[in-house]
Amino acid sequence: MLKNILISKWRRLSIVSIVLAIAIGISSCRALLQSSSAQTNNQLVYGILSDPKTFNPALSNESPNIFGYVGEGLITENGKGEIEPALAESWVISPDKKTVTFTLKKNLKWSDGAPLTIDDVAFTFNEVFFNEDIPTDTRDILKIGKDRKLPTVKKVDNDRIELTTPDPSAPFLRTTGISILPAHKLRPTVVQKDKSGKPLFLSTWGLNTKPADLVSNGMYMVDTYTPGERIVFKKNPYYWRKDSKGQQQPYIDRVVWQIVESTDTELVQFRSGGLDSFKVLPDFFSLLKKEEQKGGYKIYNGGPATGTTFVSFNLNEGERDGKPLVDPIKSRWFNNVKFRQAIAYGINRQRMINNIYRGLGAPQDSPISVPSPYYLSREQGLPFYDYNPKKAKELFTAAGFKYNEQNKLVDDRDNPVRFTLITNSGNKIREALGTQIKQDLALVGVEVDFTPIAFSLLIDRIDNSLQWDSLLIGFTGGIEPNDGANFWSVDGGSHIFNLKPQKGKPQLTDRRVADWEKKIDELYIQAAQELDEGKRRQIYIETQKITQENLPCIYLVNPLSLSAVKNRVQGIDYSPIGGPFWNLYELKISDRR
Repeated sequence: MLKNILISKWRRLSIVSIVLAIAIGISSCRALLQSSSAQTNNQLVYGILSDPKTFNPALSNESPNIFGYVGEGLITENGKGEIEPALAESWVISPDKKTVTFTLKKNLKWSDGAPLTIDDVAFTFNEVFFNEDIPTDTRDILKIGKDRKLPTVKKVDNDRIELTTPDPSAPFLRTTGISILPAHKLRPTVVQKDKSGKPLFLSTWGLNTKPADLVSNGMYMVDTYTPGERIVFKKNPYYWRKDSKGQQQPYIDRVVWQIVESTDTELVQFRSGGLDSFKVLPDFFSLLKKEEQKGGYKIYNGGPATGTTFVSFNLNEGERDGKPLVDPIKSRWFNNVKFRQAIAYGINRQRMINNIYRGLGAPQDSPISVPSPYYLSREQGLPFYDYNPKKAKELFTAAGFKYNEQNKLVDDRDNPVRFTLITNSGNKIREALGTQIKQDLALVGVEVDFTPIAFSLLIDRIDNSLQWDSLLIGFTGGIEPNDGANFWSVDGGSHIFNLKPQKGKPQLTDRRVADWEKKIDELYIQAAQELDEGKRRQIYIETQKITQENLPCIYLVNPLSLSAVKNRVQGIDYSPIGGPFWNLYELKISDRR
C-alpha cells in the first residue's frame, strides 16, 4: 500500500554531536565496505530507513520493498513512464480492446535454473492474485469496471497467454507488470492449509525465510539479510536481459541496502563514502551542493516529485465489538467537511516550503502527481487552500464551533478540539511537517498531539486496529492515476481514511460511505474504461475537484525530486518517476571513488 514519502521538524546537531555521528557512521561504513569488498568492489550501496515487511510480493503493500530487484512481470515501465516488454516478448490487443494476448520470451528461467513458463503466468493470476483466500491489494488493482470484475486468464499454448477484461480498460496493460511467481515453488503452499484453514502461502517467504529459498526472476536475488543492518542482493545468473553485444545485464554484481535509523545517519554515511546515493532532503541541499565537486558526486534535479504527502482524518464511523473505532465526539468533527476545510486553511504550506523545504518545493493541491498528464493545477481551476487563519476561524464558526475565554476552539457541546496526529518516526522532513502543523493549528485554537511512532505500528493502526485520529503520510505516484484506484475505491484495501477491513480481519458494523466517496469510486471506474485520452482527462479533472472540495486528504507540499549519486556510478538517466536507478540493468561502477 504505501510508496512513503514523509517528513519532520529539523534540529541542528551541535558540533560535538556531528563529530560523534560522523565517527560512528564512518566506523559502520568501514565495517560494511570491508565485509563486502572482500567479495566484490562492483557493487551499489544505498540506504533505506526501515526493514522490509515481507519477501512475498503478493502480500506486500509498502515501500521500500525488494520486488523491483527480484521480481518482474510481463511488461515494465521505463523512467519516462513508457511501457516496455519484460518477460513478454510482445503482445496484441484485440479489436474490441478487451483481450491482450502476450507471447512469452524464449528460454526464460528462474534463479534456481527451473524454466519460467506460461504456466507460471497462469498460476500467478488464477491461483494467487485471484484467490479470495489470499488477502492481496493487487487483486483490487486488477478489478475492472463498475462491477469490479477480475479479468480471465487463459493459456493459449506454450508460448502465449490471453488476459481478457470484462470491459475495455485503458490502464490494464500497465497492471500486467506485477511480479510473476514460481508455480514449482509456491503452488503447494497455495493448496495446503494450516490448522486454521488458511493457505500456507500466507506464511511463506516471510522475513525469516532463508535467502536460498527465495526464487527470483528479476535482475537480482537475495543473497543475505541481516535484520536492522542490511540486505545484500546478488546477480541472478539466469536473468533474461542482454545488451546489444550479447553481454548479460545487469553489469553491477551486487546491490546493498544499508538499513539506517534516520536520514541523519544516512547523510553521514553518504558523506563518508559508505553510500553511493542519497535522496537529497531540502535541509541538506546547500551543504551537499557546496561539497558536490569535492565529494565526487552529482546532484540530479528531476523537477517536481511524483509522490504526495498529506494529512488525513479517520472518517470511519464503524464499530467493532460494539465499540466505535473513533471517539464519537471527534468523529463528529472529522466528518464535518467545514472542519476539514478549516484545518486546511489553518496550515501554512508556504512556511513549510520556506523553512522545511528551503524553497525547493511548491504547494501540492491534488492527489494526482504533478508530472502526470492528468494533473489539474490551481491555475486550471482546481480548488486550493492557501494559508488563511481568518478563513479557518470563519469556517469553524459556520460549522458550529466557537472560541472560549482562552481563545481555544470548542465544539457546540463545549468539548475542547484536541486530537492526535501520528506519523512514522525517523524521517526528519515528515517530523518537521508534523511539528509545524501542531504550531499552525494552535494559532486557530486547535490543540494537536503530534506523535511520531514506529512505521510498523503506524501500519498496524492503519490496516488492522483502524484506531487513529489523524495521520501524516505519503504515497508514491506516477503517470497513471488508476494506480491509486485502490485508495479511492470504497472497498479498496488502501482506502485508509474510511477503511473496510479486508477478508480475514475483524469486520465492522455501521460503517458509512459518503456520497462523494462513492462518486470518486465511480469516476475512477469510468476513467479506466475510457480509451479516449481527452475524455479520460476530463473524468480525472472531476475527481480532483471532488477530492479538493471534500478533503479526505489535505495535501501539503510537493518537493523537487533531488538525488545525489557518486560519480563512480555511470549511466544515470535521472527521472522523477523512476529516480536514479530505474535503468539499473545498464548502470556500471567505475574504479574511481
